[in-house]
Amino acid sequence: MARWSHLLRRGASYYARMRVPLELVEIVGKKELVKALGTKDETVAKRLLGSVVRQWEQDFDDLRARRTMTDDDKAHATWQHYTAVLERDEQTRQQMPTSADIDGETRAMFERARRGEVSSADPLAILDATLDVQVKKRARELDATARRVKLDIMRKHLVEGENALISHEVDDYTQQNGLLVDDKNPDWQDTARSMMRAEIEALERTLERDRGDYGGTPRDPIVKPAAGTARETAAPGETIMELFAIYERENPNQIKADTLAQARRDVGLFVEYVGSTFPAHRIDKKAAREWKALLLQYPVKATETKAFEGMKLAQIVKHNETVKKPTISTTTVNRYLSGFSAFCTWLTNHGYLTVNPAADMFLKKSREKKGKTFTVDQMNTLFKSPFFTGCQSDDAPRFWSKPGNVKIRDHRYWVPLIMLYSGARPAEIAQLGIDDVRQEHGHWIMHITTEGDGDKSVKTDGSMRVVPVHPELVKLGLLEYHTDMKKRGEKRLFPLAERNERGQMIADFSRDFPRYLTKIGLKEGRGLSLYSFRHGATDAWRRAGLLDEQFGYILGHTSATMTQRYGTLPQGMLEQRVELVHAIVYPGLNLTHLC
Repeated sequence: MARWSHLLRRGASYYARMRVPLELVEIVGKKELVKALGTKDETVAKRLLGSVVRQWEQDFDDLRARRTMTDDDKAHATWQHYTAVLERDEQTRQQMPTSADIDGETRAMFERARRGEVSSADPLAILDATLDVQVKKRARELDATARRVKLDIMRKHLVEGENALISHEVDDYTQQNGLLVDDKNPDWQDTARSMMRAEIEALERTLERDRGDYGGTPRDPIVKPAAGTARETAAPGETIMELFAIYERENPNQIKADTLAQARRDVGLFVEYVGSTFPAHRIDKKAAREWKALLLQYPVKATETKAFEGMKLAQIVKHNETVKKPTISTTTVNRYLSGFSAFCTWLTNHGYLTVNPAADMFLKKSREKKGKTFTVDQMNTLFKSPFFTGCQSDDAPRFWSKPGNVKIRDHRYWVPLIMLYSGARPAEIAQLGIDDVRQEHGHWIMHITTEGDGDKSVKTDGSMRVVPVHPELVKLGLLEYHTDMKKRGEKRLFPLAERNERGQMIADFSRDFPRYLTKIGLKEGRGLSLYSFRHGATDAWRRAGLLDEQFGYILGHTSATMTQRYGTLPQGMLEQRVELVHAIVYPGLNLTHLC
């Protein structure tokens, strides 16, 4: 069953909860976030849970992205402040009263006196009447004096390390750019001094303008146009994940839902690195290259490992230098790059990027044989182990390796055996319907298809095929099991086989089976898995002297030739398929104790 670790039930009501990452606890002010989902229905709660968790994760990403003030930020803040002071000065000059304004104010004053609104016997009335005229006449002089006074004070504060006149400007910049630094942070203090030097330079320029000189440039070497890229955030509706949602809806390549979900996780892992507000048009080769470098050091099943709980990509990689978990394979790195690259192609096609930054980033695959197969001795050991002969309990994997009287006879028992004698994929077998196993022209066959009842899927259209039932499976009782399920009124051959929240069929068993192999001493590290049975069937055909192209269609492998697109009948007549399946033989394998 799926693990809903962020779902909390209190009484009859459901809540979302999430632990705050350790490095953000001080900033957030609590160790755990809890939010009422407003429902007592578990199904509704699970549906609402995803959006709440995603928002919290985005908030955490935003906080992480804000923590570091870079040298580029400081340089940008300094130059931005210099130009802003000069822009404000120019606006003030343009709003200064002209000679016409002063003459107009003077005429208005005399008109008020003529109408008797100003009495010569009242000194205060006379002062009030002339004040507006005097303010307009001296506006430029008063403004220049204020700037000279501020320049003197700024120079004094720079020497004394006082930030009173600049602190609000630094705080405004850090807030606008999402930088989590305060006045006690050395980066904040360094930026304050740089911005003070920028304002001193700007005030000197304004005094030069008072003399009609607009050609001055900064003499202070720190006050210069920023060479780096200013911190930029995505426009509303154009964050990377918001654009991915559009890509997901369009699904231009018509890929399967599970593959699309995997692409979302791939792109999400890239967003973990660059930050949730990173603009899509800023994705470049450098960002893709640095992300790939982290992937090459990314541990296997990092999100399921307690040692990395609450951490993001870069933190996980750093922490793994200490815990030293095995890292993902070249194939897995390429899988991440594949989902990301397909999305970047869409961004390029829609004008967000000019080129795909992930192009030519893929790693060369090893030429070594990929699939590891069981030896006959290993299979004899496996099929005589408690999982197949009798264990303590079938409820939890930890009981599978302990001898007992409980016999597992559901999909977990049959999938490995059917794979062994058919080469079919585990999900293809687990989703079989009762009507998919039937007699055709005197032969029992398994019809691997998306047709019929239930939620079925295949890897590609070419994966739909007919696979005869091997005689060894008949001896083991598969047809009796099929009859029993049919009598019970079941629509599916393996009714207990389930898809996880990602839509993957028997994903839990596929994960638990290699762990069982480790427990009984057949596996150490990577290697053997459920798919080893599929590789074993392949080797059995090769031992029988068959070429790959002669049996590939039984495995569901197809090449996109034009000929294959014509007609409706599957390749290979039924009798030929029967001969192929009968050629799967494992000399020395003894399964009589299971019959």
